Amino acid sequence: MISHNHSAELIDDVRYMKEALALAAKGRGYTSPNPMVGAVVVKENKIVGRGWHRAAGLAHAEVEAINDAGDNVAGSDIYVTLEPCNHYGKTPPCTKKIIDAGIKRVVVASPDPNPFVTGGGVQYLREHGIKVELGVCREEAETLIEDFIWYVQNDKKPFVILKCASTLDGRLATSTGDSRWITCEKSRQFVHELRHAYDAILVGSGTLHKDNPSLTARIDGFDKTVRDPHRIILDSNLSIDLNAKILTQKSSARTIIAASSIAVSSDSDSNHEKRTHLESMGITLLTVPENAHLPSQAGYLKQEKNFLDFDNLLKQLGKMGIMSILIEGGATVIGSALSSGIVNKVLFFMAPKILGGDDGVPVCRGKSPLFMKDAFQLKKVDMTRFDDDILIQGYLK
Repeated sequence: MISHNHSAELIDDVRYMKEALALAAKGRGYTSPNPMVGAVVVKENKIVGRGWHRAAGLAHAEVEAINDAGDNVAGSDIYVTLEPCNHYGKTPPCTKKIIDAGIKRVVVASPDPNPFVTGGGVQYLREHGIKVELGVCREEAETLIEDFIWYVQNDKKPFVILKCASTLDGRLATSTGDSRWITCEKSRQFVHELRHAYDAILVGSGTLHKDNPSLTARIDGFDKTVRDPHRIILDSNLSIDLNAKILTQKSSARTIIAASSIAVSSDSDSNHEKRTHLESMGITLLTVPENAHLPSQAGYLKQEKNFLDFDNLLKQLGKMGIMSILIEGGATVIGSALSSGIVNKVLFFMAPKILGGDDGVPVCRGKSPLFMKDAFQLKKVDMTRFDDDILIQGYLK
């Protein structure tokens, strides 16, 4: 039977940890390739110090919270959303800071997911006589840093989010290709917040030629500097127009063009001149092999068209420190991304509009499964309203 005092302590632990999680979220879009982390220092049932990790290379959340607490830190509890680090990197270990500060109890939401360091911080604190509670609000904490968890546990392969929008009858554009606008202003504003939150955005050359997008993040009323995502273009034949907005509009983000080995290695004068010009503009060119077929999921027909090897591309992007990728491609990119099995999370906007007829552009192009039992099934599904639009989100892996 749980005692009244213990029950009250658990309630307080959850309350303070939720405050730490809210602080952690303030780092969204700025901390990669580090995770978002928040911390609060509590003494005599009062928060006396707050902190969060603001950017890679800057102080960790625990250090910020302890410094904020000042003279009140001795004998206090600290709540932190991720297991304190116990190693030297760009900053000293947080475990030493906690011990030196005289903190008596540490409450941790999630253990460090890095397989090389997990548990080390908790063990070190316990060895130095500090009481450690582990697992308070763990699910919320791990959802907050799901991209980091995937990245460190899967050989630095980026976490992939697929975003798409359609009418109720499953069309992302009319028969003329017109798609402005399927969703409402609030939905589109949220997409810009996603661009700020994730490391990179990926589109195909079809979207590039049709829409000429800038692929930047623009957030109304944002009180901090908005961070643009790195822009990744799937352009097998290196067909990009040198006057495209993505090349000419200034951004602090890197622009990456993924082209086939044939296009990049071609000795033709036009290709050589284009490659030289792109590189002089600071564009990163990646050579990606083509798949003879997209990997065939159970029950799926093989694809007829060759595509760039997504798995190879993700490995190259991961080595560049890109931890998360938001796919905003057209029907061909969406279909090939799903069929290749790279998608972790799906964000599907549905607008209360009906085109009618069968000549609009479908959400996915390519071969679909033969049987309904082989359809991609989302897990942990959630729904959100943006005015009359509905966002359905869930996980494939």
